[in-house]
Amino acid sequence: MAADTGHAPPPAPGLFTDRYELTMVAAALADGTADRDCVFEVFARRLPFGRRYGVLAGTGRLLEALPHFRFGDTELTALREQGLTDERLLDWLAGYRFSGDIAGYAEGDLYFPGSPVLTVRAPFAEGVLLETLALSVLNHDSAIASAAARMVAAACERPCIEMGSRRTHEEAAVAAARAAHMVGFASSSNLEAGRRYGVPTTGTSAHAFTLLHDDERSAFQAQVDTLGPGTTLLVDTYDIDDGIRAAVEVAGPGLGAIRLDSGDLPTLATHARELLDSLGATRTRIIVTSDLDEYAISGLMAAPVDGYGVGTSLVTGSGAPTAGMVYKLVERDGVPVAKKSKDKVSVGGRKHAVRRHDADGIAVAEVVSSDPIAPRDGDRDLVVPLVQAGVVCDDVTPAEALRRARAHHEQARRALPQEAWALSRGECALETVNV
Repeated sequence: MAADTGHAPPPAPGLFTDRYELTMVAAALADGTADRDCVFEVFARRLPFGRRYGVLAGTGRLLEALPHFRFGDTELTALREQGLTDERLLDWLAGYRFSGDIAGYAEGDLYFPGSPVLTVRAPFAEGVLLETLALSVLNHDSAIASAAARMVAAACERPCIEMGSRRTHEEAAVAAARAAHMVGFASSSNLEAGRRYGVPTTGTSAHAFTLLHDDERSAFQAQVDTLGPGTTLLVDTYDIDDGIRAAVEVAGPGLGAIRLDSGDLPTLATHARELLDSLGATRTRIIVTSDLDEYAISGLMAAPVDGYGVGTSLVTGSGAPTAGMVYKLVERDGVPVAKKSKDKVSVGGRKHAVRRHDADGIAVAEVVSSDPIAPRDGDRDLVVPLVQAGVVCDDVTPAEALRRARAHHEQARRALPQEAWALSRGECALETVNV
């Protein structure tokens, strides 16, 4: 018999939920309300303090997970072991298949306070069971995408590289790379993001590789021999000037790039550019890393920097690690219902939403209503069908879904008013108008 390694079993997708979802289902099955036709909505009551817009991300990952959100023997055994022994509940879970409808904003679109980014219509038990899954995916991915979009804006078309895998959970790293690429990051260091979603991957070496060798020149030579002169050499393990000279000596003036990972980056980048040019490496790019966020990237705008590598700040949402979205029941058997508690008031009824634009195509308002909205010139309907009768409407590969979301985000972002691009704290770029 094999020895017990003590390792935990692999996660069961059906168990990526909170216990209270199941206890609500159990009680609803017992009193006969489990099959009542219900509408749930996902929205954010507010944006992180001072942010001017949010970016919806994670919808594609949620739709990927939906067909696999099941309760097989492994999951049911785990529930029994945790004290959930109601046989009526367990029998219902064994046959669980989502059969309802889901609509929402297209992934990559922008959102504002009150935007109904996801709408789930299903029997109560089926719909409530998706709450934790939907919120965990959308809150994480939207927080990352919203922060990453600010970084892309601050970079002003200079490429950004996502490199935060070592600063977060291994699965969160893949999701973060996906969300960052969706809003314009050029590439990621994460290989699994490349495999699952087709995100371009990049990477060369760390300081450890330089320290492995007897001297810096030997390390550079080994890297160039393996990856070619177009590689990026990390030149600040020791003295930066010596590192740059050794890099150009080894790779020649066709050296692809150098990377600076510490120090006063604006000053160092300016000096590095001058030194590279004096050595004939006039086309060698300068890539900077080292705890960058959108403010640091903006501060480097006047420096001769050609690209940015962003890690910790990206995968933590640059100070806003969750989007603060909630999942609320807004309609029951066709009757609007709403929470009325102090400071957490919601609006009942399934919502319609359009983004209103002026004659120049610039967005001016987010219009949300429980009734159909009379169309005006320049209005764009925001809520699109995603799942009908339990079947995903547009069943494409994960890589194609990401490509479409990236294109949609670029289109939506181009319509933002100029003030939306400011990094300083301010009001939402668009007012949410409830009609």
